[in-house]
Amino acid sequence: MPRVVLYQPQIPPNTGNVARTCAATTSPLHLIEPLGFAIDDRQLRRAGLDYWPWVDLQRHADLAAFERHRASLGGRLVAISAHAEQSYGHFGFAPSDWLLFGRETDGLPPELLAAADVRLTIPMAGGLSRGGGVRSLNLSVAVGVVLYEALRQLEAPAGQGF
Repeated sequence: MPRVVLYQPQIPPNTGNVARTCAATTSPLHLIEPLGFAIDDRQLRRAGLDYWPWVDLQRHADLAAFERHRASLGGRLVAISAHAEQSYGHFGFAPSDWLLFGRETDGLPPELLAAADVRLTIPMAGGLSRGGGVRSLNLSVAVGVVLYEALRQLEAPAGQGF
């Protein structure tokens, strides 16, 4: 099962919505600190509704702590970024992938993007590269788009609806 990783998320409702998606798909959620909010933030809890007991949530004190954890389990670090070239739709996902998403305001730092095994983007017809004004999707939307494509490719067990 691919794991969702949020690098220093800043907006509580986005993280709560991502947590709800992870609960719905039984995908582990990893948060790399520092967070832009307290983990008991009312907006975070509200966005996640009453699904928090079903979220496999792991927090990492910093990037180094996360990297140690990832190294112990293996798997590719798949960075999702507006600055990548390859479309997520033309990529073969693996169950051991770590789907890495950046901060809402400035995405992933260049050094972290460069260190990823793979860099993917979600193409947008109205994106800046095409003369439009849209820079990126909302974080929780981006997670849903990529995670569900990964699960579709991996053909989750029957009965889960993927």
